[in-house]
Amino acid sequence: MTARTTRAGSRLAPYLFVLPALVLFAAFRLYPIGWSFVLSLFHTEGMEQSWTGLGNYQRLVHDPLFWKALGNTLEILVIQVPVMLAIALGLAVALNSALLRWKPLFRLGFFLPVVTGLVTYGLLMGALLNPDSGAVNWLLHVLGLPEVHWLTDPFWAKVSVMLALTWHYTGYNAVIYLARLQGIPDEHYEAAAVDGAGAWRRFWHITLPGLRPALLLTVVLSTIGTLQLFDEPFIMTGGGPDNATTTIGVYLYQTGFRYFDFGYASAIGYAMVLIISVFGLIQTRLAKEED
Repeated sequence: MTARTTRAGSRLAPYLFVLPALVLFAAFRLYPIGWSFVLSLFHTEGMEQSWTGLGNYQRLVHDPLFWKALGNTLEILVIQVPVMLAIALGLAVALNSALLRWKPLFRLGFFLPVVTGLVTYGLLMGALLNPDSGAVNWLLHVLGLPEVHWLTDPFWAKVSVMLALTWHYTGYNAVIYLARLQGIPDEHYEAAAVDGAGAWRRFWHITLPGLRPALLLTVVLSTIGTLQLFDEPFIMTGGGPDNATTTIGVYLYQTGFRYFDFGYASAIGYAMVLIISVFGLIQTRLAKEED
C-alpha cells in the first residue's frame, strides 16, 4: 500500500463513518420533506391524484376551518404560554431560594410531569376533567361549587387543554430557568443589597437580565411547540366541541388520515412551517434589538 493510498484512505475515513447517519437522515428526513411538497401540488380524491399546482394553497387561503384552527392555536399561544412561563419563573426563583429546604424533592416533583408520556397524561387529564365522572367535578361538588362542563363546552374545553399544557410543561421551563439562575453570581445580589436595593429591584435589575438567554430559549421553544400542538386536544377532546380545540396540527391530521386528502394536508404542513419560521424570526429579531 503506497503512502498516497494511505493518505487518501485517511481523508475518506471520516466521511465513511458519517455516511450511515447521512443516509438515514436523507431517507427519513429529506425525502419525506421533499415528497410532501410534491404531494402539496396534487389534489387527492380517493385513490386518484391530479395535478393542481398551487391550488391547494389557494384553497387554504379561503378555507374557514383552517383559519378557525389557526385562531385556536394562536389563542392558546397568547394566553397559555405567558401564564406557563410566568409560573415557571416563579417556581425557579422559589426553588433557588436559600430559605427552601428539601430542594431536590421539590425539583423532582415539579419535573415529574415532563417525563409522563403525551398520550398517558392526555388520557389522565381527560379522565380527571370528565364532566360526568371526573375527580375535578367530584371535588367541586363536595365543596358545594357548580360543576363545570370541562370537555363538552367550547370555552371550558379550550381551558382544559391549556390547563393540561401548563401542568405538563411548567416544570420543564422552571428547570431551564433554575439552571440559569444558579449561574448568576451571588456577589451581584450582595452588592445590590448593600446599596439598598430591595427584593423587587434585585429581581428586576439582576435576575431578569441574567435570565434573558433562558427566557428567549423558552419563549421560542414554547411558541414552536404550541404552533405544532396536536396530542393534547386530539386525545382530550378530538378537536371539539364544535372545533373549539381544533389546532393546525389536529386539522392536518384529520385532513390527511380521516379524509385521506394528503395533498391538502401537505399544504397545511408547509403553511405551518412558514408560520413557525415567521414567529421564530420575529422573536429572535426582537431579542437582538433588546440587546
